[in-house]
Amino acid sequence: MLMPKHLFKYCIAIISIGIFMLTSCASRKNMIYFQPDSTALNTSFEQNAPKLQAGDILTINVTADDIRATEPFNQVSVYQTSTLQNTNPFIPTYTIDQNGYVDFPKLGKVLLAGKTRTEAIDYLRGEISRYIVDPGVNMNIRNFRVTVLGEVKLPGTYSIENDRITLLEALGMAGDLTINGIRKNVLVVREQNGVKQEYRVDLTQRDALNSPVYYLAQNDVIYVEPNGAKLQSSKYTQNTTIFVSIAGVIITVISVLTR
Repeated sequence: MLMPKHLFKYCIAIISIGIFMLTSCASRKNMIYFQPDSTALNTSFEQNAPKLQAGDILTINVTADDIRATEPFNQVSVYQTSTLQNTNPFIPTYTIDQNGYVDFPKLGKVLLAGKTRTEAIDYLRGEISRYIVDPGVNMNIRNFRVTVLGEVKLPGTYSIENDRITLLEALGMAGDLTINGIRKNVLVVREQNGVKQEYRVDLTQRDALNSPVYYLAQNDVIYVEPNGAKLQSSKYTQNTTIFVSIAGVIITVISVLTR
C-alpha cells in the first residue's frame, strides 16, 4: 500500500521543518568560546583577587629560623610545627567575625576582611616582625568553594584548595556547558559585605577574559541558562508523546483508506 502523493509531501515538509529547527538552535556564533575580535586582554589576578570577608575560615601558620619563637603564634608544639600540612588538624584555625576581625595570638584583634590573601599575609608578617626576626606566614582559606548550576554536565558545589580559580576552571570542573546552555549570558552571583551582586558574562566574546568575575571569589554562584530548545522540550509531557503516537496511527489509517 502506498501513501498518496499529497500526504507524502506533507510528511516530508514536516520532517524538513523539524530538521531545520534542530540545526538552527546551535549556530556557530552561539557555541564557540572567545571568538576573535580586537579586544585587548588585561586580566590581572592581583587586580581582581578575592577579598577576605566575614565568615571565612582561615588556617594561619607562622614560621621562623627560631622555631621556639613561633610557638605563641601557632599554638602547637615544636614537634608538630615541622610536619604541618594544609590538612593537618593541628594548624591553628581562625574565623573572621562579623566585624571583619580575627583574634590572633599576641596581636589581639586583627582586621583582615577587605584584604586579599596576599595583603593579609603581608600585614600579619609586618605585625609579627615586632616579635620575631624575618617571620614567614602561610595562610589558606579552608571554606573556599564555588557553586555551578544550570546547564552544565555536573552541577554542584566544589571546594577549592586555593583562592585562585577562574570562571573557566569552575565550568571545567562542572563538565563544561551542555549543548543547551546559553554561552552569551552566564550569570555569576557574588556576595560582598553582605550585599549580593549579579554579573553577566558572554563567553563567546574575548572580553569575558577581562570580566571582574573572571577570577572567582569564595562562595560565588555560577548559573547557566537553558536555551529556547531546552525550554521548549521541557513543556513536553508523557501525554504529549501519547498524542503524537495517536496522530501517527491516524495518519497511517487515513493513508490506507485514501489509497
